[in-house]
Amino acid sequence: MLCAQVHLTLPAWLQQADLEQRGYADANARMALAIELARRNIEHGSGGPFGAALFTRDGRLLGVGVNRVEAMNCSVAHAEMMAFMTAQTRLARYRLNADDPGIVLATSAQPCCQCYGASFWAGIDTMLIAARSEDVMRLTAFDEGPLPADWIGELGRRGIVVQRDVQRAQACAVLADYAARGGLTY
Repeated sequence: MLCAQVHLTLPAWLQQADLEQRGYADANARMALAIELARRNIEHGSGGPFGAALFTRDGRLLGVGVNRVEAMNCSVAHAEMMAFMTAQTRLARYRLNADDPGIVLATSAQPCCQCYGASFWAGIDTMLIAARSEDVMRLTAFDEGPLPADWIGELGRRGIVVQRDVQRAQACAVLADYAARGGLTY
């Protein structure tokens, strides 16, 4: 019988975190959350070393995500995708910036080819990136997939501002810790 329903969940530890009470006024505070989510995900053994969070322009937290691919047996359960889905569910719209331009995605690592494509369809206006894809592939064995040669320009043409290397060293430390713990090596 074909499955007619999909159910993805974030780990229980995330529900217990008091994330909405914090301030996220700038890029560093927003990225610190994304990296914290990645770090806590590996510390709790609940997924891969990736975290993402979505904010309004004034810093209100809309949604978060961590990598849940193995836990959910779902190849699309990447941190960015989970963050998009939690924010879309909360706002009850698939285009996050439809009524509120200025949506910011903070992600602990450069989006893979899947999350890259979903980012402009989800409706974000700014993308903050910590680790680069070459960091991910050097420090772990994840294959980030192909992106257009001018991927930043492609996002820019769609109105998305990209800011790279926000707390890059901190995100790379999480990736290295994941590998040292015997993380995924496919």
